[in-house]
Order: sequence, then structure tokens, then C-alpha cells
Amino acid sequence: MSQNRHQEDRESLKELLQQYRNLKLGRQHSFLEEDAFLRIIDYYDEKDNVKEALEAVEIGLEQFPFASSLMIKKADLLIVDKRYNEALGILETSELYDNSDIDLYILKTDAYLALDQPEKAAELLEAAIEKFEGDEKVDLLFELADVYDDYESFDKVFDCLVLILEQEPANEEALYKICFWTDYTGRNEESIKLHQNIINQLPYSELAWFNLAAAYQGLKLYEKSIDAYQYAVAIDDKFDYAYRNMGDAYLRLRKYKEAVEVLEKVVSLTRPEDVIYEAIGHCYHRMGKIAQARFNYKKAVHLNPDDSKLYYKIAVTYMLEKQWQPAIKQLENAMRIHRGITEYNLAMGECKTNLGLYKEAVQYFGVVVKHKPKSVAGWEALINCLLTAEYYDEALLQSKNALEATDHKPVFLFYHSAILFILGKSKEGLILLEQAMMSAPKLLKKFIDIRPSILQNTQVVDIVARFKRRKKI
Repeated sequence: MSQNRHQEDRESLKELLQQYRNLKLGRQHSFLEEDAFLRIIDYYDEKDNVKEALEAVEIGLEQFPFASSLMIKKADLLIVDKRYNEALGILETSELYDNSDIDLYILKTDAYLALDQPEKAAELLEAAIEKFEGDEKVDLLFELADVYDDYESFDKVFDCLVLILEQEPANEEALYKICFWTDYTGRNEESIKLHQNIINQLPYSELAWFNLAAAYQGLKLYEKSIDAYQYAVAIDDKFDYAYRNMGDAYLRLRKYKEAVEVLEKVVSLTRPEDVIYEAIGHCYHRMGKIAQARFNYKKAVHLNPDDSKLYYKIAVTYMLEKQWQPAIKQLENAMRIHRGITEYNLAMGECKTNLGLYKEAVQYFGVVVKHKPKSVAGWEALINCLLTAEYYDEALLQSKNALEATDHKPVFLFYHSAILFILGKSKEGLILLEQAMMSAPKLLKKFIDIRPSILQNTQVVDIVARFKRRKKI
């Protein structure tokens, strides 16, 4: 039946086009109805033949000079042809005959926006909205929201979406959009009230529950957000974004076991994503399940082999198990992508140090302090490596350099002092120890850790005891 109907429509259109061509050529003086012209215009418009469509409009207007539908069609074509002012002119004329066609206001809006006059477009729509009800009013509110978006009046975008949802609480487009704009504008409290009202009317709206949860999450009310997400997935157990966001909320609460459960649900519902596997890996890492963390990090890096931090995270899992060679391999992968990252160089230096490859380790720590001369961690790693390798003279030099580079951080006074003691320069060491204790007595442990036997020096013990009496340590 539908095939026959389609064939009839094609034949009817074919006949109509022939009548139109004969009319243009003066071969007949038959009269075409207004609807016939609209159909012909649509035909040429669908073929992207704007010139022919405009010609058909002009011929139609000769026969129906007061037909607002033809005027609106002409304006639409003029906008396509980037003749915006002409379009506005014809629309003004059309409005005199019929101001009840919603397309009139939408086309005016398009023309104003094309002319970079968003304020005029907004003013027009604000007035037009008062003239319409129901679906047409909603359509205009969506149009107005887009206009406000164009000239970055984002709070007004939110306001438009609120008005739509007050009229149509089940409007899916508005529900999807307002979630984004709630987060963007930070209007979480208003969103909570709005969606609580929607839920009172539509308790089985999974989108309303999701948006309510997201608003709670925006206020860092993670327990409440989880409760709302639970309702969303109870209504739709395949709502992957609800599980995803719930996983994030559990992570914020450091409830890693629960986070893994819901993130695994995301994996089962959607195509694999590196960020999800990374998050699962992070949870296992926090739970001390290093092998499972590494397994998921490797899944993530398989999906995104250009993300250097994933290789680094895999390396860290190996380092926690003191598997230095596999860690080095992963760090090499990371550094092929981003060589200068401080964390990568520090980790590589640590691995090399533990393998007794001190000269190589020093090179990596050297990269850190070269690029970040105020990095306390970098200087400490470099000096400790030199001490482990028993390169005491070089360690002394670098502790001095660290002091200068970090604006005399007290920790390096302790390092410098301890190294002087190691080198047998006790007098100089005591002077610096005194200075260090005056500056930051609570860092004494750094000094002792370098060489615990240093506490056998009675002069050192006297200095420590003096500061203890002063209750500074």
C-alpha cells in the first residue's frame, strides 16, 4: 500500500512540475494552487537549487501576493543565500498579514544571528514567547536558549530550560541539556528544587533522578548523589552514565570497593574506555591490590597507547613490588611520549639507584633539578643518590647548589651539615647544624637518617638536647 502511495506521489509531483514548466514557458495559462507552489519550492530546495526555488517563489507571489506562507518560504531561501537583510524585509511584510506562524520568528532569529545581532534576536523571541502556548512556546524557548548561548548569557540559558521543564517535566531534550548547564553555571541548589518537583510528578523519570544526583554531586554531597543515582539505575539498569558518575562519587568518598563494582558495570554496558579502566586501576591501587591495579592500567594503555601517565602508573605498580627492570621498561615508554616530566625522571632515577646504576640515576635526577631548580624532591633525590653511591664530595657540592637554588630551604642545611660530618669536617658541620636547628628543628630526622651513627657525636647530642629543652622539637 505504501509503495503504491509513494508511486502516486511521484507521479503527482512529476505532473505538477510539468505544469509549472509550461507556465514558465508561457505554453499554458493554467492556475496553480498555493499549496502546489509550496510543493514545487520544496522540491527545488531539497535539490539545493536555491536559484530555481526562489524563481518559483516569485512566480507564486505574483499569483498570491498576500500569501504569508510563500513570503516565509522566500525568506528561508534568502537566508540560505545569505541575503539576510532582504529576508528580514520580506518577514516584516509577512508579519503584517499573519503573525501567528512560529517559523516567522525562528527565521527572523536566524537572520539576526547571521548579522551578529544576538540582542535583537533575544528581544524578538522574548516577545514572541508571550504569544504562544504549548509545543510552539517550548520550541521558541529552546530557540531563545540557543541565542543566549551564542552571546554567552549562560544563566539565561539555564532559565529557559527551567521554564521548559516547568511546562513539560518529561521533555528529554531539556532534561539532558539542563544537567550540563547546572554544572556549568553552578546553580545546583535551584536544580535540586526543580528536579525534586519533577520527581514528585514523575517518580519514574530516570533522567530527573540522574540530574538530581548530579546537582548533589556538584555540591559535594556525595552520599545523597549516590542515593539518587541508585534510583536512576533502579528505573533503568542500563543507564551507564549513572553508574559512571556513581563510581566517581564513591571515589570521592574513598569507597574503592563500591567504586569498582559500579565501574565494572559501566564496562559491561558500554564500549571499552581507557578512563574507566584507569579509574578501576586507581581503586585497586588504593586498596593495595597491586596486580589488579596493573592489570587494569594495562587495559587502559592498550586503548590509549599515547597517554604517558598510564605507562607511569604501571611502572609505579612494579616499583611497589621492587620489580625495577619492568618498571624501567614502562618508564621508557612514558618518556618516549613526554621526556621531561618530573615524576617520570624521579621514578627512573629511583629504579636506577636500586639497581646500583648510580651514574645513570644521577643523570635523571639532574634533569629534574635542571628543569625545576626549586624542586625540593628533585634535589633530595639527587643528593641521596650521591650519598648512597658514596660520592660525598659531589653530594656536598649539590647540597650547596640546592641551598642556593631553593632560596636556602632549611632541609638542605641539614643535608649540607651531615655531609660535612661524613667528610670529617665536624666543626663546619656543627655550625650548619646549629643554623638548621634554628630554622627548622622538626626536620632533624632528615639529618639523622643520612647517617644514624652521627648521634654518637657528643657535640651533636648537646645541640639536639638544647633545642629539646627549648621545646622546639
